[in-house]
Amino acid sequence: QVQLVESGGGLVQPGGSLRLSCAASGSIFVINAMGWYRQAPGKQRELVALIISGGSTNYADSVKGRFTISRDNAKNTAYLQMYSLKPEDTAVYYCYAEVRASMRTIPGDYWGQGTQVTVSS
Repeated sequence: QVQLVESGGGLVQPGGSLRLSCAASGSIFVINAMGWYRQAPGKQRELVALIISGGSTNYADSVKGRFTISRDNAKNTAYLQMYSLKPEDTAVYYCYAEVRASMRTIPGDYWGQGTQVTVSS
């Protein structure tokens, strides 16, 4: 099994910054991709940012230029640096990882427990 532990959420004023971290542990042979999704009240979960093993990244249009995703492969940890936060960024942010446990297993999807980000004055 794989566990994803998030940290770094909280309350911030509009225009402020936060940094989220997500550490993966457990049965890990290779992590194909790590990323962040978010879900606001009454809305569907949406992709925020994704980084694949080769380093390519993908961002939601609403966060391009404000958020940066990065990854420390040695630590199996992903980071989401968020700048210029807006009230509409308020949501529960979930870490996601696609992980292969061994050479003989197919990749599986794993989720963190979620961390609340609230942008409000």
